[in-house]
Amino acid sequence: MIQLFKMAFRDLGRNKRRTILSALAVSVGMGLLLLMSSVIVGEMQGTLRNTIQLFSGHLQIRSLTYDENKISLKWDDLIENPQALADTVAAQVPQIVDATPRLVASGIVTRGENSRGVQVIGFDPDAQANQVYRQSVTDGEFLTPDDREGILIGLPLADKLGLAVGDQINLLVNTSNGDVVEQLFTIRGIYSTNTFGYDESTVFLPLAKAQTITGAEDRASLIFIMLKERDQSDAVAAAMQSPNYTVVTWRGMNALIVQFEDYANAYMTIFYLIVLGITATVVSNTLVMSVFERTREIGILAAIGMKGRRILAQFLTEAALIATGGVIGGLILGGAMAAYFGRYGIPLDISKFGLTGIMINDKIYTQLTLDNVIYLTVVTYIVTLIASFAPARMASRMEPVDALHGK
Repeated sequence: MIQLFKMAFRDLGRNKRRTILSALAVSVGMGLLLLMSSVIVGEMQGTLRNTIQLFSGHLQIRSLTYDENKISLKWDDLIENPQALADTVAAQVPQIVDATPRLVASGIVTRGENSRGVQVIGFDPDAQANQVYRQSVTDGEFLTPDDREGILIGLPLADKLGLAVGDQINLLVNTSNGDVVEQLFTIRGIYSTNTFGYDESTVFLPLAKAQTITGAEDRASLIFIMLKERDQSDAVAAAMQSPNYTVVTWRGMNALIVQFEDYANAYMTIFYLIVLGITATVVSNTLVMSVFERTREIGILAAIGMKGRRILAQFLTEAALIATGGVIGGLILGGAMAAYFGRYGIPLDISKFGLTGIMINDKIYTQLTLDNVIYLTVVTYIVTLIASFAPARMASRMEPVDALHGK
């Protein structure tokens, strides 16, 4: 085995430029794939994290008849006395960090001749789970629980309608009895969670004011629950089940994101193989050229008794060494790029895609996982060796007499 590596090092050193270029091709291919995998993971995790923090929570308690797609405000579809229920479950379940009521309604914001359909969320400004919005305020101030004329709007909505802190806007909102009411609100603050679609289409009112204007009285659409650990969701949900309400986990509410992540991983695997196949052909071509240059040497080795499988192993060892150099270079290149973009992010102008209600960050922060590093390292080795098998086999099957004559 040691002899094989010594001979492989010697043979690769005969044409250092070609060897370096072959290893560099593998490095660039693997480095780019590491970056791409970190982008996919970063975007998926970022989207899921935003969705949990802003929209779904880890768990939600809902009325048995509540349908989030219809945004119903009928009393039968709402939770009665929601704060008492939130306090009860928070006291009974130690894994809960915070449980807070939210009332969700559909509305239209108008300013002059401009209007925009929005989702109106009534929430408790003092609740721990809602502090993410307090931290996202870029101008003005956060709402207070007793504010009856203030509203919090997103930065994209403010830019689109030309609004600023202190301006007044007209809000039309559906009510529990099916009517539409309107009221002038003063913009207390402008927030930005860096998710364009969500910020553009969501406005906030204090829960008490939202309950009054919609006629929901002391009712809420759901109890928004945050846990200490995301993985505790299923166990906690099972323990909280009741005949009076339903408990939904983040996984059930974000099934589309979870499915998209699975499909993305499957398609990326195919893409990985295509890119690595292209880079592996460079190594294959290097070995083919090496075979033709060393035809007489191969003939001599065969003539003095070296068996075909030994010659095959010799060329595969050379391919493995090139792959090793390429993998090391790819880890350095891909790791450096992933670290850079993980810190500074990749700008993404979501507004140009016309997406609303989707929790995609304005920046993608890459996230390189150990699983992806190991997976791509192993796949790189396997693909490179498979691509190198043909020239190695060609060398092992040469007839000594023909090889000595350069045929």
